[in-house]
Amino acid sequence: MYELLFWKYLDEVYLNHHEVYEAIEEKQTVEGLEELPVQVILNRIASVFSKWEKVDDNSWKNNAGVGAFQVKTTPQSIQIDCYGTEGKTMDTLVDIMEEFKCPLYDPQVPMRYDEMSE
Repeated sequence: MYELLFWKYLDEVYLNHHEVYEAIEEKQTVEGLEELPVQVILNRIASVFSKWEKVDDNSWKNNAGVGAFQVKTTPQSIQIDCYGTEGKTMDTLVDIMEEFKCPLYDPQVPMRYDEMSE
């Protein structure tokens, strides 16, 4: 499994990314993060991946190739767990989240890919 995580800071707020990640993993509310339009984001993902089989409300699998992913949400975050998913598919998911101004945090590296990163 490869984990992708997304959140959006409030204006002028910048926190330790790994601490934010750990708080999100614990399902805690994080002061300084924006509430996300979770349903709108889920609808956008469903629209972009409409050719994929929707396994349940938050899971998709690619019948035409390899890979599957599951979306887990909190009011402040979107976590996408990818299973055997191609890089191109993960890039598409990252692009969708960029539309909502939510850059990728990659906990495997760990690094957040936003304009503030050095």
